[in-house]
Amino acid sequence: MRSFMTATAAIALATGCATAEQTLEGVPSGAYELENTHAMLIWKVNHLGLSTYISRFTEFDASLDFNPEDPAASSLSVSVNPASVETDYPGDFKEGHPDSEYDTWNDELAFGDSWLNADEHPEITFVSTGIETTGDYTGEVTGDLTFLGVTKPVTLDVTYNGTQNMRGRKIGFSATGTIDRTEFGLGTYAPMIGTDVELEIEAEFVPASDDAE
Repeated sequence: MRSFMTATAAIALATGCATAEQTLEGVPSGAYELENTHAMLIWKVNHLGLSTYISRFTEFDASLDFNPEDPAASSLSVSVNPASVETDYPGDFKEGHPDSEYDTWNDELAFGDSWLNADEHPEITFVSTGIETTGDYTGEVTGDLTFLGVTKPVTLDVTYNGTQNMRGRKIGFSATGTIDRTEFGLGTYAPMIGTDVELEIEAEFVPASDDAE
């Protein structure tokens, strides 16, 4: 860890930019794409009132048309592969679930028709329909979420974290939101397993082309 941090610090010092600057000035407008190695999509749900169960998707993509002069005029499109769900299930799943047709909890959650049913619904999408700024660097992004073949409006609370020009331009965002899974037809084990699913998103974007301006 120390060697990694030392190398990162050396790069930052060499480029003259140690941390992101929370500013919209000088940020090019235009098309941006997700920088997948610095993005996380986490979901949380209450488990029997005892704990918060946390999982994530490891394969997703996003396209952002960003207007720093008028952030409300920006737009966002996201695609998630439900088969990429990662639960970090410990131990032998089959030993505790001998009647399951799946070898792992990841597979049952991803492909089971009582859960994400990825064979029938291989994509989860979110397409923004409106953005409202709530502060200098915060806003609400409302869009159509399509999940399990059902499309409903969802609003995300978004914070613009800033920009950095180390090894090329990057911009970063954090977002949170909540959906009621039963509204999309996923009622398995409700209410023992909570109906509200909390979303946490961290994303860095890079210009989709060199001609963004």
